[in-house]
Amino acid sequence: MDDFLQAAIEQAQIGLAEGGIPIGSVLVIDNKIVGRGRNRRVQKGSAILHAEMDCLENAGRLQPSDYQRATLVSTLSPCDMCSGTALLYKIPRIVIGENQTFQGPEQYVRSRGVEVTVVDNEQCIELMQQFIAKHPHLWNEDIGESNP
Repeated sequence: MDDFLQAAIEQAQIGLAEGGIPIGSVLVIDNKIVGRGRNRRVQKGSAILHAEMDCLENAGRLQPSDYQRATLVSTLSPCDMCSGTALLYKIPRIVIGENQTFQGPEQYVRSRGVEVTVVDNEQCIELMQQFIAKHPHLWNEDIGESNP
């Protein structure tokens, strides 16, 4: 999974360079990346383009059997929206780069039969810590929190 997580990190770095939030994701089926995405809420003025949503959109329309063989790899723990989408399409595995700066509903996702693996990747942690320190208002907006 290291190469796939690295591909997700590359997406996060592209997003940061575009002025967005540094979260990236890839969808892997049969050991091949079929979709790549990054958080593009800022770039697109979108309410829903988190990295996982962008990744699934970029993968295009797939068959249920495709999703059921897939692994969703994300640099950050998926939020409720993104986790819900993984559950809807019955994606059986989620690999998370880090969940120290944000933790989505991992326990719930596990309770629904999804294999969730948290890597605690230092590069993922550093990307988010630096971003949150520099842009707390934008980060709070992204996760649906009110700004003080």
